[in-house]
Amino acid sequence: MNTATMPGPTPPLHSLRPLRRRHFNRLFAAVYASAILSLFYHHILKLLHSTTTLVSFFMSFLLFISDVVLAYMWSTTQAFRMNPVHRQAFPENLQKVLDRKDFPAMDIFICTADPYKEPPINVVNTALSVMAYDYPTEKLSVYVSDDGGSELTMFAFMEAAKFGKQWVPFCRENNITDRCPDAFFTSNYALTPNTTEIKMMYESMKMKVEGAVEKGKVNDEYISSEEERQVLSKYRTKDFTRQNHPSLIQVLLNSKEDVDSTGGAMPNLIYVSRGKSKSAAHHFKAGALNALLRVSASMTNSPIILTLDCDMYSNDPLTAKRVLCYLPNRSNRPNCGYVQFPQRYHGLNNADIYAGEHKRLFLANPIGMDGLNGPSYVGTGCFFRRRVFFGALSSFVEPEIPDLAPDHIVDKPINGREVLSLAHHVAGCNYENWTNWGSKIGFRYGSLVEDYYTGYRLQCEGWQSIFCDPSRPAFLGDVPITLIDVLNQTKRWSVGLLEVGFSKYSPSTFGVRAMGVLMAQSYAHYAFWAIWCFPVTVYAVLPSLALLRGIPIFPKVYEPSFFLYAFMFLGAYGQDCVDFIMTQGTFQRWWSDQRMWLIRGPSAFVFGTTEYVMKRLGMPRGFNVTSKVMDDELSKRYDQGVFEFGVPSPMFVPLATVAILNLIAFLGGFVVILKGRSFGSFFIQMFIAGFGVINSLPFYEAMVLRRDKGRMPTKTTFTSTLLVGLLYGIAFFALKI
Repeated sequence: MNTATMPGPTPPLHSLRPLRRRHFNRLFAAVYASAILSLFYHHILKLLHSTTTLVSFFMSFLLFISDVVLAYMWSTTQAFRMNPVHRQAFPENLQKVLDRKDFPAMDIFICTADPYKEPPINVVNTALSVMAYDYPTEKLSVYVSDDGGSELTMFAFMEAAKFGKQWVPFCRENNITDRCPDAFFTSNYALTPNTTEIKMMYESMKMKVEGAVEKGKVNDEYISSEEERQVLSKYRTKDFTRQNHPSLIQVLLNSKEDVDSTGGAMPNLIYVSRGKSKSAAHHFKAGALNALLRVSASMTNSPIILTLDCDMYSNDPLTAKRVLCYLPNRSNRPNCGYVQFPQRYHGLNNADIYAGEHKRLFLANPIGMDGLNGPSYVGTGCFFRRRVFFGALSSFVEPEIPDLAPDHIVDKPINGREVLSLAHHVAGCNYENWTNWGSKIGFRYGSLVEDYYTGYRLQCEGWQSIFCDPSRPAFLGDVPITLIDVLNQTKRWSVGLLEVGFSKYSPSTFGVRAMGVLMAQSYAHYAFWAIWCFPVTVYAVLPSLALLRGIPIFPKVYEPSFFLYAFMFLGAYGQDCVDFIMTQGTFQRWWSDQRMWLIRGPSAFVFGTTEYVMKRLGMPRGFNVTSKVMDDELSKRYDQGVFEFGVPSPMFVPLATVAILNLIAFLGGFVVILKGRSFGSFFIQMFIAGFGVINSLPFYEAMVLRRDKGRMPTKTTFTSTLLVGLLYGIAFFALKI
């Protein structure tokens, strides 16, 4: 019986509490903004009255522009600090308000593209973890998009469908919390005969899947039925070299027909490999998600959709219930279109040397955006109302086929000929031609970061969102464990964000008109991430070169403007450290985080900006999938907190160059002082060089001390040393004492 109709107060499903630090943030922002204006005044006076040569004017101008960029980026961060809030959901009260049989159906989207970079066994674990949600199983439908169209991935999910019939009831009957099989069997689980039997089944499945991947094909001994053989034959004959190849859709589990080992219904499990054409753009992950949006509309059309990365498994079986505390219409936001959970990660080393947590992006900033109109969409762990993909609340955009509309009721079996025929049609490579998909309907095209761009466009249309951060992480995923993978990922993000920042939908123009200044500023902060490269590179190079030539370019320690620089540095770093630690961070991890921002500047952000410019000039580069494969030696070094270089990369060259230059400048500064120059005149330059040296310690170790495979390539060290010599040569002739 629905107790919502009974007398008495309705139990709360969620709470909202503004954070008290918002008052301090506002006061500090006013003080810091005044300091910025004072710094600009100091720069302008210096440019007008203290530059006597063209070179000195150019140096002062570079520092001025760098500070302008830093000031702008600081101003965008204030949007996150003006009104941070904390939410809490109470899923234990849900069944007092809503009968379990009335829970809305959910479609879950999981995308993968390469079985060698994204191991199928990991994707299977992700799927099984959500199939085992504490939720009516007949209301769950899991759609797996395989853009690689690989028989390896298909075989893995055929095995997962069989194992799932044992795993889902096992989790339900034993009230298991870790419902990802791999996470459960690597935890301290209770050893019982039933558990041992289930583990043997899982290990058997894992051995088959990993064995197939290792051999690059599915051996006949792994195929248990003629039906499986016929299904896999479709993938073996699928010709990806043809101009066009058709979509492949396979219903692996049907909730109306398939039951688990106890007789209970199984969730739907559908494998989708969309059609592709070499003559048509496929729009990467956004295109795959739109194909799933249409296929799912033709088969189940659930009102709520969850998007998940293939390596981001469910860590909390109550997550779906938490969502129902807000969706579809139980939040305090009438236009709420999605609920975003933070990305959390397992396997991080103690120092998190590559700042893989991204605490600002996934924790600190979202609570600030939640105090405005809601957080941005971060690509995974997000539950949408299907309606949000079809225009604003006040201006519904009709799909070209009525059956794809969010209010269409599917009353035919998902494995019926009519339903499958429509599903294949809407998954075809040319289906989107001359339609609104990607522009007004679905996930939006126009940026490599489809998640950021889609969330931004949805909020520009008037949709709001909610940030849900329970004490137990809802999802856990893998992080890159090599520096080159981290930098390549950041470079790809930079390109996609710049595509939005300099488009007609730029947050600085279109965004301000559509959603107001503060929300637009929060999105602009991400859109223009890459311009961070300019001030970081200037401050990493120019003060050190001037120091080597014995030229002071900053105020002396006894001048009033020195204290202005000191306040701005300590104030910005201090507030950032406090924000980091208040999101359950540690000082050690904060240090790694600030170091990675400095590392990204001369490397990923510079290369990302360059690639964006090349793309605008008609010289596009390809899209790379971040590897999810864990090598034993790499994992060991990562666990020890050792930076991984290993392979030569152009992005390592500027980093090694800056590291060497700052070390030479720091040591050379003492020589300058010993020659009788005032230490107070060079204190700031010595501090900047020394700060660079401290942050570059992993680079010196990799260049000189290490002998393992992860050391800095000798070619990179040699090239960087030559570049330092070249820079000093230029400074020697250009900078005169």
